[in-house]
Amino acid sequence: MSQPALSSLPVQRTAEVPFAIYKWRQAALARYRLYPLTVFYTLYAALVLIIAFSRTRPWTTVAFFAAGCLTWTLVEYLFHRYVLHGRFAPGKGVIRRFLHERLDPLHWDHHMRPFDGRHISGELKDILPLFFVAAPVSFLFPVYTAPVLLAGVVQCYVAEEWLHYALHFSNSRFPLFRRMKKYHLYHHSPRGIDKGYGITTPFWDGVFDTRFPQSVRRSLSRN
Repeated sequence: MSQPALSSLPVQRTAEVPFAIYKWRQAALARYRLYPLTVFYTLYAALVLIIAFSRTRPWTTVAFFAAGCLTWTLVEYLFHRYVLHGRFAPGKGVIRRFLHERLDPLHWDHHMRPFDGRHISGELKDILPLFFVAAPVSFLFPVYTAPVLLAGVVQCYVAEEWLHYALHFSNSRFPLFRRMKKYHLYHHSPRGIDKGYGITTPFWDGVFDTRFPQSVRRSLSRN
């Protein structure tokens, strides 16, 4: 699908556009935003892993990649809770203006319009400045350690973005996926908006006491 066609898709559903058509178009827009991010970070992770596995330290490589995946789940939780759900008051100064103007709109529009393709997923440019600092610094260490850990982080970031896309647009009947979808969509409800920040895993919600009430968790676990 071409970029002009995607840019012409409606931001909000209108009376003239049936919900099924609106959702299909927004899913296409969300996928389009994810493709550059997916290609860039997956190629980077693959290249780092190829180099690392050539250094005869396979188990160290696997361990650091797994640590990177675990690290991402924590970053995901903290960023979702304290940045995306943060409220940054307007004020004077570059930092306060940046926080209010750039961070406040990132996520609240997603809660207001959960099927808007412009707010389902991130874009390549979102964490690229941070990546361009972290990647060279990681290579100050052996390739099978910090560089592989960073590869695990960015690859899990890609996976989380696609999972979030699927939680909103997919209707898979796989039991685990259905439970994850119900968990996330409850977070979108007025009763769940201040809890359930984990997307890939509810583990950190348990650690930081932001789980849904037990009765809700029991209900959501039913298939």
